[in-house]
Amino acid sequence: MLCPKCDETMQTVTYAGIDVERCDGCNGLWFDMLEKEHLAAIEGSEAIDIGSAKTGKRFNEVDDIKCPHCRGSMLKMVDAQQPHIWYEACPSCYGVYFDAGEFRDYKEKTVMDFFRDLL
Repeated sequence: MLCPKCDETMQTVTYAGIDVERCDGCNGLWFDMLEKEHLAAIEGSEAIDIGSAKTGKRFNEVDDIKCPHCRGSMLKMVDAQQPHIWYEACPSCYGVYFDAGEFRDYKEKTVMDFFRDLL
């Protein structure tokens, strides 16, 4: 599988028996349907996100990407609980792509996120 952002090879990474793909180039993460939710519920799973948030922010600007699984067009999505997190989702196979650092951020609800939710 090739990365939808930088076209480098993606390698399988396993955490708690769940396989996800991580890009060798930009360190973005590909989650098949529901893998993101399953891993988010497991303590310590953010360890699979080894990429730099700075690199992730740069690649977050890449638009019009194709799903690495089914080659369909992916949609930009925002996390409702943390609206500063933007990721890509495939409307056909339901896979999602997080740029480097986004899954770590997704798992960490900070005090600022708490106050954003209140407002």
